[in-house]
Amino acid sequence: MKPDTLKDKFVPVVTILLALIVVWYVAAIFMNAPFQRDMDQRGNVTSTTMEFVGKTLSQPKPILPAPHQVASNVFENTFLRKLSSNRSLVYHAGVTLSSTVLGFALGTLLGIAIAVGIVHIKTLDRSLMPWIIASQTVPILAIAPMVIVVLGAINITGLIPKALISTYLSFFPVAVGMVKGLRSPEIMHLDLMRTYNATALQTFWKLRVPASIPFLFTSMKVAIAASLVGAIVGELPTGAVAGIGSKLLAGSYYSQTIDIWAALVAGSVLAAMLVAIVGLVAKIVDRAMGGRPA
Repeated sequence: MKPDTLKDKFVPVVTILLALIVVWYVAAIFMNAPFQRDMDQRGNVTSTTMEFVGKTLSQPKPILPAPHQVASNVFENTFLRKLSSNRSLVYHAGVTLSSTVLGFALGTLLGIAIAVGIVHIKTLDRSLMPWIIASQTVPILAIAPMVIVVLGAINITGLIPKALISTYLSFFPVAVGMVKGLRSPEIMHLDLMRTYNATALQTFWKLRVPASIPFLFTSMKVAIAASLVGAIVGELPTGAVAGIGSKLLAGSYYSQTIDIWAALVAGSVLAAMLVAIVGLVAKIVDRAMGGRPA
């Protein structure tokens, strides 16, 4: 990659990031100021402007923690804790990751199976597709407790319920993307396969599947992020003791806003890593299929 390309790619990202950090600091000062002003009045403390600003950015339980407080918490609970520690973000991320990956795998397989059926069976296209779209209009926060309760009634707890919630969110983008991909070959190419007297199975494997690969991996990037959201949401109604969702619950119970934001950062980093892995696999598959490197 050329240096000017790297510059064009990263300078805008860094600029936006710095702007967001500045806005974050300003928002933290204004949102934490009323509480700090009240504390100073009760203690008859007089502070200069800079001292007051410093106090708003160093509160133990701020309404909005400052970026450096969140960064310090993330560093401490990532690198300075044992991996088996209940306070380790790596430990909690690993618990959430297990249900995320399982749900993503199930959702991808289900989405592909549905897409293949829709493309080849017109009845499924007319009857199943509207229900698939309608299913995504129901908020996951409403579905998750029902899944947990129903499966709990038949003694299915732990990983499976959370994975099924992830599956519910991840199968939809895969199904829609694969339907688009399997239908992407041009009519001329389909006619050419008929000219070669290719069977429907041969047309599927030699034309439709290769054409759908770019669509599949694009939809999988969306699906893996949705699967992570599903895993975190699935941890909330269960009162889980481990996982990013449990960190969010514990932080809300004890007003530990810094821990809440640190858990959110951990979830964001985990999502970025998962999307990057899917993107890397997509490049490897593309090159294996004869694609040119970008």
